[in-house]
Amino acid sequence: MALEIDFTAFCDAAPSPYLVLDKDLVIRYVNPACLQITGRTREELIGKYFFDALPGNPGAPEDAEYVKASLLEVLDTGKPDTLTLQRYDMPAPEQPHEFEERWWSMVRTPILGPDGSVKWVVQRADDVTAFVHSPGARQFTEHDKGIAAELYVRARELQRLNQELRQAHARECQVAVTLQEAMLDDPDLLRYENVAVRYLPATTSLNVCGDWYDLVDLPPDRYSVAVGDVVGHGLHAAAVMGMLRSALSAAIRALPSPAQALEILGLYARSLEGATAATAVKVLIDPRTRLIIYSNAGHPPPVLLHRDGACELLDQATDPPLGARPHHVPRPQASLTYKRGDTLVLYTDGLIERRDEDIYTGLAHLTKALAQDTTLAPDQLADTLLARLGVANGASDDIALVVIRL
Repeated sequence: MALEIDFTAFCDAAPSPYLVLDKDLVIRYVNPACLQITGRTREELIGKYFFDALPGNPGAPEDAEYVKASLLEVLDTGKPDTLTLQRYDMPAPEQPHEFEERWWSMVRTPILGPDGSVKWVVQRADDVTAFVHSPGARQFTEHDKGIAAELYVRARELQRLNQELRQAHARECQVAVTLQEAMLDDPDLLRYENVAVRYLPATTSLNVCGDWYDLVDLPPDRYSVAVGDVVGHGLHAAAVMGMLRSALSAAIRALPSPAQALEILGLYARSLEGATAATAVKVLIDPRTRLIIYSNAGHPPPVLLHRDGACELLDQATDPPLGARPHHVPRPQASLTYKRGDTLVLYTDGLIERRDEDIYTGLAHLTKALAQDTTLAPDQLADTLLARLGVANGASDDIALVVIRL
């Protein structure tokens, strides 16, 4: 029998001070212990921005900076954060312009929403001022006080260094994303308002990665789209990705046949270190005949979303990865028709693969997410799809996504 718990009643009865913040750092819940320890009423806290309701001592702004940095870290990473010993002064009773010294042990725990982003932050903040000013502390020798002061300084220095590391991490992530976007820049995309692309780097890596997408305009009225995946991360994987992407782009211009283009790319991949396990899928779209022609080299199948919500996998021309075969073998090719208003979705495996699920489960999640709304514009559908699959903020693997309204 499932145990039903009234968590509001549970927190109300908890002796430790708890409050709940939304993603805008607005206080949405406080328990009685928190009201008692802060000396505030529920009306003074609920619905207020945290640093407006509990502003801290203006004479020590660095304390508020550490506390705010911790909260932002939880929102950014979706992981708990702890401030073991943090000073954050409170207004003195009946002296609103005076502050009294207060020390806290703070733990911030995120609660994720259905899309995988942080929806709530639960804060437990225990007042440890009495411990810091305990009689035992006053009985310290000058040597002991010196050690305690040094430990305090080192703790604050560690907090400062942690903040700098968080900032450096964010800068490196931005540099990696900017480099990847530059490598994936595609002028042909500007001519197609019906196409949306997304690239999300792996959340566990600061490096550029090997996932890619490409669109090639084939005058007078056709175009081709490809997505691919090079195993690994880092500059070598990115370099291999760039060479494969360029080679396939050139091949489809010379031979407008997805199968033949992948055959040429496979020959090239076998001569390229790090490319033997690379995968790619190539699609040629002909708006005149409303025909999709495709070939797949070991890649997850694209999905054709029909206007009635039915989904069709492009899985009738699947072959091993690019450099897997020691000898040249012609690659398969298949075709299917589409209707105006259908949507074609190409992606890399980071969108659907999860460690605790097989690929068929991931494909089922993908088609179910697509079928929920067939009227969204490509840009809206791309963002909605990432959110519905819980990867809007990235996943353990990189993700490349292309959405085409046919």
